[in-house]
Amino acid sequence: MKIRVLGCSGAIAAGYKTTAFLLDDDVLIDAGTGVGDLPLEALAAIDHILISHSHLDHVLSIALLADAVMRLRQQRGRPPIQVHGLAQTLDALRQHVFNGIIWPDFTRLPSPEAPALQLMPFETGEVLRLPGAQGERCIEVLSALHTVPAVGFAVQLPDGGFGDAAAFWVYTGDTGPNPALWERLRSMQVAHLVIETAFGDDECQLARISRHLCPRMLGEELTHLPGRIQVHITHIKPGEVDAVMTEVAALSTSHELRALQAGYSFELAGHIPGRGGD
Repeated sequence: MKIRVLGCSGAIAAGYKTTAFLLDDDVLIDAGTGVGDLPLEALAAIDHILISHSHLDHVLSIALLADAVMRLRQQRGRPPIQVHGLAQTLDALRQHVFNGIIWPDFTRLPSPEAPALQLMPFETGEVLRLPGAQGERCIEVLSALHTVPAVGFAVQLPDGGFGDAAAFWVYTGDTGPNPALWERLRSMQVAHLVIETAFGDDECQLARISRHLCPRMLGEELTHLPGRIQVHITHIKPGEVDAVMTEVAALSTSHELRALQAGYSFELAGHIPGRGGD
């Protein structure tokens, strides 16, 4: 199993793409501007899109992707691309994107019987089971606290065991302080944690208002996760990476902290990381 980082920035600029991850070759986790770097054949291979929340930097490529691959997938007899999200997130896409004003309604085009996109609601706590060439992928929908209804995702590593022995790649999505998230993660074997830190400490109040994290808040949140985990910082805005990561590096924590970069690939196997001094 592989997860490729297509984009992980909080905004766009030369060399910066907003959030998107590609699981294997056929599952997108969020659909920011980084999706546009994929060639057409790779875009046409995407069967599922998992959306953390409705904000533009996480969804804007869905509409353009549908338009780009609709004819090709139709010619190959491929089914609609399934877009998975909270019911409120999918309603936002219907009302504000696929409304015939901002963009054509590809949930009904090229025909209502065989559309380019199919919207699939999920709930927090649900485990999605997506078939793939190398076997089923199990992805748990995690709690997030943001200014709109939001979630994160935990992808179970292959051959990582079951129940308490299972290991996970975790993406928090956009979230402020969230006790429910850490309560769930403490019961998991977390191999990689991808977590946002959208603002520097000089803008902590703005982070609180917008339900994001700053380094100081990140440090407080990480105290709830035992052991030594690889923590990958995402959603930093262009031009602010060095300043934010300097503050992140000064945190007192047992975890390994690094800035995530587009193009990075997670090669996921059944390794269960050390927890609690293991």
